[in-house]
Amino acid sequence: MIDETTQQAQRGDRTAQAKLLRELQDPWYRLCLSLLRNPDRARDATQETALRFLKLLPRFEGNSTLTTWSMGIAINVVREMRRSASRHETSEPASGLALVSDEKGSPDKSASQTEQASLLRAGLDDLPDRQREAVVLRFFEDLSVEETAAAMNCAEGTVKATVHQALRTLRNKLKQLS
Repeated sequence: MIDETTQQAQRGDRTAQAKLLRELQDPWYRLCLSLLRNPDRARDATQETALRFLKLLPRFEGNSTLTTWSMGIAINVVREMRRSASRHETSEPASGLALVSDEKGSPDKSASQTEQASLLRAGLDDLPDRQREAVVLRFFEDLSVEETAAAMNCAEGTVKATVHQALRTLRNKLKQLS
């Protein structure tokens, strides 16, 4: 079922469209930053996602949540940006990757968490794009398997297998570094 704000936005109500954009821009940016690992490119991808979102919004049928549907748009934008990027372009580490840390802990605990977060970022950077997308959507954006599948435009079984492969790769990499 499509909520009233979305229906208004679909009919061209600019106030409703602005409200949806405000609600969705942070999740889009986090996703784009996690996948592109470059703040400038993530901002560009977020802006392009917003433009496509508004253009495609009238076609939204409510078969998934608006957030899930729009994350699919963001993933497609990121994929297109990767394809069109030159091979010589370098990407920066994702300084904005949303990793939770406990800042109230002891200095040793904080140092250990910082090191673990750094290892996790490095491991994520080494994953194939599709695996990184699945992990970011499932664990950083906290989408269900069903929502992740909708956003990635694939079957739920594919998401489960992709996440499993990614986690196995990350575990092995972390074991090697320990």
